[in-house]
Amino acid sequence: MDQNFLNGHIPLTFGNLSLLTMLNLSHNNLSGTIPFALNRLESLNNLDLSYNNLEGEIPTHGVFENATAVSLENNLGLCGGAVNLHMDSCKTVSKNAKRRSNLIKVLIPIFGFMSLILVVYLVLLEKKMRRRTNDTSSSLEENFLKVNYADLAQATTNFSESNLVGKGGYGSVYRGKLKESKVEVAIKVFDLEMHGAEKSFLKECEALRSIQHRNLLPIITACSTVDNTGNVFKALVYEFMPNGNLDTWLHHREDGKAHKHLSLAQRLSIAVNMADALDYLHFDCGRPTIHCDLKPSNILLDDDMNALLGDFGIASLYQDSWSTSTGPLSSSSVGVKGTIGYIAPEYAGGGHRVSTSGDVYGFGIILLEMMTGKRPIDATFKDGVTIVDFVASEFPHEILRIVDANLGEECKNISEANKASENPVQECLISVLQLALSCTHPVPSQRMNMKEIASKIHAINRSYVGRKSQELVS
Repeated sequence: MDQNFLNGHIPLTFGNLSLLTMLNLSHNNLSGTIPFALNRLESLNNLDLSYNNLEGEIPTHGVFENATAVSLENNLGLCGGAVNLHMDSCKTVSKNAKRRSNLIKVLIPIFGFMSLILVVYLVLLEKKMRRRTNDTSSSLEENFLKVNYADLAQATTNFSESNLVGKGGYGSVYRGKLKESKVEVAIKVFDLEMHGAEKSFLKECEALRSIQHRNLLPIITACSTVDNTGNVFKALVYEFMPNGNLDTWLHHREDGKAHKHLSLAQRLSIAVNMADALDYLHFDCGRPTIHCDLKPSNILLDDDMNALLGDFGIASLYQDSWSTSTGPLSSSSVGVKGTIGYIAPEYAGGGHRVSTSGDVYGFGIILLEMMTGKRPIDATFKDGVTIVDFVASEFPHEILRIVDANLGEECKNISEANKASENPVQECLISVLQLALSCTHPVPSQRMNMKEIASKIHAINRSYVGRKSQELVS
């Protein structure tokens, strides 16, 4: 049962498995203490509980008397046990410590009551301040940045090709600087001659009006007017992201410029950012939102390489926030759009309602793309083979044959430097690819939701960063 993201405590009922000879629960997220009931298992001669979050005193009898039969490394909270395990002894609680503990137990309710009074006071104060500001809310609305066609034309030198940074399904994106505010911006101009472009503009405005998160691309303002020739003009103005989008960091540039490289730590950080953004959209933004078009070109990177999710042009808002026991939440939108390679297989036949599990699938594909360096529509995938099949065929023992060359080199360098059997880069790659394959399960109901996925990718990142920190110290 190793490497399965198991959490919680080790069940006491394992002590009833009298004929058990081997138990492997390593590389999970188990916590709590080791059950002393395992002492009773006379047949147990191989126990591996390494790489968990176990704590407390180690049992001293049965299999625990044989150091060669027990593996407990990387459980930082364990202590005691048989002498030949060479673990730190458990600290005993002194009388003074007990007195301090009792004193704390008395003081906590007192401070809790005082804190409650303070919270009530702050709430009343906030309500008072809110009443004062209600009368001026309309004027604050008026102070929101306003721009017209002339402002945006001036900012982009009349939407010149030199300022064009990208093209999407419904228009073009230009780089510019607003004259009055001196803010560098990205201006998304909609091609209203394209069918669905105006609807996309309205959807993106609706989606971005009420959602705010550190990993969602912040919108500065919107512009709906007419241009110099009297034609309808619609544009959205975003904060400019200096490091471009994830796609340019993963794949070779067509303009001949040097290809950028991302370390495993940077890729993990981007994955964490995206998981947090999708967790927020699906569960915490008031009106659950499905992005519907997840892909690397819609993931922007700021100065510090933090990832921000953008382009909500085909996002769908849930009509209801209820769920069923048979599957994920679904909206009333039946027509599904997106980008080939990232669209969930259940959408292929049409008529399937969009759901959060579709975003989960797209997130899984992006994880695979980040780790392999291959697009889901790579020319090497033939005869119906997908990027999921490509990874699954080599997982977990031959993953170095399929991962991005830069990650493979990073893994090789760690092995040569450490001369150790364990390689944190390879172990991290296995964990990420395992999560990605879980996200891309062909059956929607078998995929995790984004809250669970965010928790797991955070755990993988913490484990990798912790291992790297230990290496630097040693």
